[in-house]
Amino acid sequence: MEGFKSFAVKRIMIGIILVISVLWIIGAATGFLEKTEYARVPTKPDAESVDAMDSHMDEEPADILPMKTDEIDFHPVPHPVESKKVSQHPLGPSEKVPEHIAAPAEPARGGLHGIPDSGGNNVVGVEFVAAIIRPLAYELNQRFWGWRPNDILNFTDNINNFQLGVLEVTRRTAVVLAERIARTGASVSFDENLEQAMNWFMVKPERYWFPSPESKYRAGLKWFSLYMEKLKRGEASFYNRADNLLPLLKTYQNLLGSCDENLVKQKEDDGSEVSFFKSDDYFFYAKGVASALLIILEATEKDFYGILHSRNSLDGLHHAISMCRMASELEPWIITDSDFAGILANHRANMAAPISHARFYLSVIIRTLST
Repeated sequence: MEGFKSFAVKRIMIGIILVISVLWIIGAATGFLEKTEYARVPTKPDAESVDAMDSHMDEEPADILPMKTDEIDFHPVPHPVESKKVSQHPLGPSEKVPEHIAAPAEPARGGLHGIPDSGGNNVVGVEFVAAIIRPLAYELNQRFWGWRPNDILNFTDNINNFQLGVLEVTRRTAVVLAERIARTGASVSFDENLEQAMNWFMVKPERYWFPSPESKYRAGLKWFSLYMEKLKRGEASFYNRADNLLPLLKTYQNLLGSCDENLVKQKEDDGSEVSFFKSDDYFFYAKGVASALLIILEATEKDFYGILHSRNSLDGLHHAISMCRMASELEPWIITDSDFAGILANHRANMAAPISHARFYLSVIIRTLST
């Protein structure tokens, strides 16, 4: 009997070790163990990440002048307070940024709604554009193995779908920025830099060559940087009005609604059951969307603070940001799609909860701004 117990204990221990090892290998291969650093905004600018983006962005395209992207402001958006005091800007000893920025009655120099340009780093719109750049720049330049949807040998579909979610947020934001926020009306021409960026982001992410998506997405980020430099010099416009914020929030609401539907549906369009392999695709796509929205919505709070504060919408935005953060921090090792009353988790449903709440709070803000 003792011999049998010893035999059984050894086999059970070996089995447990093997199961843990297999789960760890699967997690490492499929991307479960990878962390997305930009999902949590640092308290200070990340010089290494900016330098990495700068080194890659200087490669494409050849006809664009190199940009000083080390000046991009990637610090987190503080909750604005009712104060006229100024705090030291983290990018330089002489640049100051007001803690409270509200849209004035008249546009500032260059058509900007915000304080006059007094050094380039306190212009309304710069924070927002930098926030658009950051998520996709991380996926292109700092993610291990870089851009993955077009890899010939593809073993990490989870990260691939995460990156597709980030790309979709970038694309839709670029369109609204070019068509609405940077213009005063339908009769005003598009900003050349934003139009170029918008076009490059539309390249199919799965293409391997002619053109490669990596090079064109980096070119798009560089066009964004050129637009940001023009903002700092007062040569471009950023209209942070309610009628410009509404299309942006509606775009995000629609995108979150699409994610929500994929997370809760039981059957595909062809009538087949949602498979185990599609479940994790939907999960990580939604997580990519939430992670990118988290960064952009925090910048939206700063650059659209005046209108959000005057319409009592800041609380709703804070809730939406909180829900996006919750979704971005869901990191299960294995995505299970169990019955709602089963022992195992239904991770699609777990992701659907914060996604649905974020969508709801955006709808509240939209109704408030529309009245």
